[in-house]
Amino acid sequence: MTPKHPWLGLVLFLVVCFAAAGIGGAVTTPKIATWYATLAKPSWNPPNWIFGPVWSALYCCMAVAAWLVWRQGGALQARVPLTLFGVQLILNVLWSCIFFGLEMPGLAVAEVLLLWAAIAATMVTFWQRSALAGALFVPYLAWVSFASLLNLTIWRLNG
Repeated sequence: MTPKHPWLGLVLFLVVCFAAAGIGGAVTTPKIATWYATLAKPSWNPPNWIFGPVWSALYCCMAVAAWLVWRQGGALQARVPLTLFGVQLILNVLWSCIFFGLEMPGLAVAEVLLLWAAIAATMVTFWQRSALAGALFVPYLAWVSFASLLNLTIWRLNG
């Protein structure tokens, strides 16, 4: 059963994803010029300005992917993939709270491994419902893989 107003679903998923982005940004932004600036970072650390555009594109892809899964039959039929989606989104925000908010890169390494697993699980369940939805999670998983290595390296350089 296709949802009655599918475009409203897209708007809702965009709002949810960018609300998560807003929470993460509110925790992260005040620490960029202060605590984060004092950390030793590897030579391959991207410039700070790149994170905003990359994350904006990734949150858009996440929202569209969730919408594609949802619109094929609504929330009840997509309960498992959408629950995994919610879990990974919560873990996404939690990482910012741990790394930047608590200033604990070591704990953030452990948390980002859970996030990575949740993203991978979400991607697989999305792919089973829509190849495009699954494919939209590939850049997100790739970026979090890179971010995980960056997190680990920063922790080791500053530990």
